[in-house]
Amino acid sequence: MTNKYPTLGFIGIGLMGKPMALRLLDAGFDVNIWNRSKDKLSPVVNAGAIAFTTIAELINHSEIIILCLANTSVVESIAKNDIINAGCVDKLIIDLSSIAPDTTKQLALELKHQCNINWVDAPVSGGTIGAEQGTLAIMAGGSKSDIEIAKQVLKPLYKQLTHMGDVGSGQVSKICNQMIVSCNVMVIAEMMALAQSAGVDSGKIPQALAGGFADSKPLQIVGPEMATETFEPIKWKVQTLLKDLNMAVDLSQQYNNSIPMSGLAAQLMQLHGNQGFLEQDPSTLIKLFSKDRC
Repeated sequence: MTNKYPTLGFIGIGLMGKPMALRLLDAGFDVNIWNRSKDKLSPVVNAGAIAFTTIAELINHSEIIILCLANTSVVESIAKNDIINAGCVDKLIIDLSSIAPDTTKQLALELKHQCNINWVDAPVSGGTIGAEQGTLAIMAGGSKSDIEIAKQVLKPLYKQLTHMGDVGSGQVSKICNQMIVSCNVMVIAEMMALAQSAGVDSGKIPQALAGGFADSKPLQIVGPEMATETFEPIKWKVQTLLKDLNMAVDLSQQYNNSIPMSGLAAQLMQLHGNQGFLEQDPSTLIKLFSKDRC
C-alpha cells in the first residue's frame, strides 16, 4: 500500500458489496468496513479489511466513503442519522446503491450544506459476476472533479464508467438500465415456459440464439438456469428488480411519461414476489408462466 491510495470506508457488505470490497483490497486499498449483519464481515476481514462497530468511527478513519446498500430508505437513514452526525467534513461519498434520484439530490445538497461533503451517485450494472470480475458498468452523476476521483477509486470494479451529468443523473440512468433488464428477464421467462410447453428442449435456446438479435447477457445467464430450474446460488433478487421498476413508474409519473411495458413488468414482478419469491433469484420467474407453479 502506498500513500497515493486514499483509505476507503465501505458500508454495506452484501451480495454486491462483498466482491467489490474484496477487489478493492486486492488492488491495494486500505478498506474499512461496516455492515448491519456482522456475520457477513468475516470473509472481507480475513482478506485484510478493518471492521468498525459504528459508522461514525468508520467515517472518521476513512477518506472516501462508499455506500452499497439495499434501497432508498436505508441510504437516507444512514446519511441523515450517521454520516451527518459523525462530525466529519470535506469527505467524498460514492453511492453504488440504486436509489431514488430525488432523494439522491436532496441528500447531496444536505450533506454539502452541513458538512461540505460531496456526493457521487454511481449505481452499477453487471450483477455479482461483474462485481467479482471487475467488469461492471457504472453510471455516475456528480461534478467533473468528483467523478475523476471516483474513476480512480472504482477502477478495480468496472469495465466502463460513464459520467452522465449532475448528481442524480446516475440514478436515472440506472433506472433506465433496469427497465430494459427487467422486461428482458420477464420475456425470457415467458418464452422459456412456452418452449417447454411446446416440447422444445429449452436448454438449447440460449445456445441457438447466441449472436442473434434476440441474444443478451440475461438470456445467457438466466436461460440455462430456468431450463434446469437451478435457482441457487442467488446472485441477485426479485425484490431488487421490483424496487427499480417501482422507481421507474414513479419517475414516469413525475415527468408525465408513459411506460406501459415497464409498468406491466412491475405488476408481474409484484405478483411473483407475493408468491414467496421476493428473496429469490429472478430466474425463478419462469414459475410465474409455467403450468406447474409449485
